[in-house]
Amino acid sequence: MAEASLPNPLPGALPNPLPGAVGLSHISCYEWEAADGVCGGSPHIHLVCTEAYVVTAGQGAVQTLTPDGYRETELSAGSVAWFGPGTVHRMIQRGGLKITVLMQNSGLPEAGDAVFTFPPEILADPERYAAAAALPAKEGPAAEEAARRRRDLAVEGYLELRAALEKGDPGPLHAFHAAAARLVRPKVAGWQELWRAGALAAAQRTGVQLTALASGNAVHLGQARVETSGATREGGYGMCGRRAEYEISGATLPIIGE
Repeated sequence: MAEASLPNPLPGALPNPLPGAVGLSHISCYEWEAADGVCGGSPHIHLVCTEAYVVTAGQGAVQTLTPDGYRETELSAGSVAWFGPGTVHRMIQRGGLKITVLMQNSGLPEAGDAVFTFPPEILADPERYAAAAALPAKEGPAAEEAARRRRDLAVEGYLELRAALEKGDPGPLHAFHAAAARLVRPKVAGWQELWRAGALAAAQRTGVQLTALASGNAVHLGQARVETSGATREGGYGMCGRRAEYEISGATLPIIGE
């Protein structure tokens, strides 16, 4: 006889996660001009999350740094670009660029799985890094000023990394990776809990359903539901641009920080 329900794979798991427990946001790329004359966002990396850009409007590019070197990838409506952990990325504005961002491991980037390419002396000091990365408020002139200031500081460090790579020297990029890993190490235990409740639980739920189907139990199909939501916050100051965010009870993990 079929069971009344299938068990949740993990205690505390999200009951109705977005597909694959991804994070979702919409970005309008910053139009502020940086020191190198380029308009765009704050260069940064993610430590364990792969990120995808789905371009919905406008023109732009994403500049990336990896041990293989510097690359600039053109972006236009309909194009998709994605990159794995450790890829320094900088979104570039060339006219009305708007992007839907899909982020692996919902909740982790907002919990600190993103490190700006600040100069080495700031990366070496957790207190200086936190002060440089923080925003004093979610909205208003002070928030915009701080977001622009941290963007410019990230570009400063980024241009040094890029110059070294263009000379064939990946050493500074490797040093940046090591500094970023040291900086986030105290947060990793918390990330593991978020991952267990989100992405891991979503994958394990699929495993439970496959096991049930193999035994002829299709009870989970009778639990089908349709969910909808709009953005729960518009115009936040993200790393790349103004961001529409989705913080949906039971579907996403709380946004606990920038």
